[in-house]
Amino acid sequence: MIVNPIAGMGGKVGLKGTDGVKILQRARELGAKPEAPKKTIQALKMLAPLGAGLKIITCPGDMGENEALAAGFTPVVIGEPKEQTGPEDTEQAARLMLDQGIDLLLFAGGDGTARNIYNAVGTKLPALGIPAGVKIHSAVYANHPRAAGQVALKYLQGQLETLTEAEVMDIDEEAFRQGYVTAELYGYLQVPQERQLVQSLKSGRAEGDEAALAAIADRVIEEMEPDILYIIGSGTSIRPIMTKLNLPNTLLGIDLVKNRRLVASDVGEQDILAHLDGQRAKIIVTVIGGQGYIFGRGNQQLSAEVIKRVGKQNIRIIATKNKIVSLDGQPLLVDTGDDELNALFNGYMRIVIGYNEEMMYKVKGL
Repeated sequence: MIVNPIAGMGGKVGLKGTDGVKILQRARELGAKPEAPKKTIQALKMLAPLGAGLKIITCPGDMGENEALAAGFTPVVIGEPKEQTGPEDTEQAARLMLDQGIDLLLFAGGDGTARNIYNAVGTKLPALGIPAGVKIHSAVYANHPRAAGQVALKYLQGQLETLTEAEVMDIDEEAFRQGYVTAELYGYLQVPQERQLVQSLKSGRAEGDEAALAAIADRVIEEMEPDILYIIGSGTSIRPIMTKLNLPNTLLGIDLVKNRRLVASDVGEQDILAHLDGQRAKIIVTVIGGQGYIFGRGNQQLSAEVIKRVGKQNIRIIATKNKIVSLDGQPLLVDTGDDELNALFNGYMRIVIGYNEEMMYKVKGL
């Protein structure tokens, strides 16, 4: 097991990742807290049924040792302690694992971490990711931390025998912060095949969706009420709303609009909470194509606390028919890190799919 302890720290503070020393420092200045350790512990607790039959080989400190101990295991620790970890430490740790005769490499992080694992081991080891990053385009991650533990448990118990080559994708974070998504395929990892618990590759927008998105934008704008704060989510499906309002749009961030005027752009969790003080608000979000997430991937600024303040009844989901079809019947997913809040989303929610079209679709809290 390998944990990238800084993965996901940039999400709630609106930094869209934590690649690089300067970005990590900025995330900490903004009050970012580690996300990967607690998510790893959630995954490991699912392995309790293996008891003494499970041997966890991991790295010192927050790269795995501390998480294993917190989950009730006594791990074998290899490698040297690191005061501050980076990509090279993840790759070095993965290479050390090759000599240990392990059955499964479990790692926590985001797309950058998956890329590091691929660089080190390729397809030499079965591997599975615990989702803890901001940007997760790769298909090597479980749907949520507990799902990673469930898949690992099934695999180690022999209930899952098929491995599939899953894509490792990563994007240019600097371009991402400027509003450009340039995802690149770096290779494949051998991942236990469990369609219900392992996420799909993120898909792009289908041809011909522009007209549908324009119609959806007209509908959303027409319904905007005076003196309500609109929290505008991230993604290209949302952009036409801001374009038709003649407002600048943070394509991959969160913007705030009131009375059809821009209140604040590219805000983090704490900025949103400050604006919500004594203010009625609504959230407009879209669906991640091919994966189905509406919260918990790429919009961590819309945290559990933000969603609670706004209320489920004030959330508007928009998506084209093509995007819904791409889910192949799988439900929309909510992964806020708050189990009680996630559970509130179980059931069906309304999706705007055109100017005069809506549909009810199943939602699952993870």
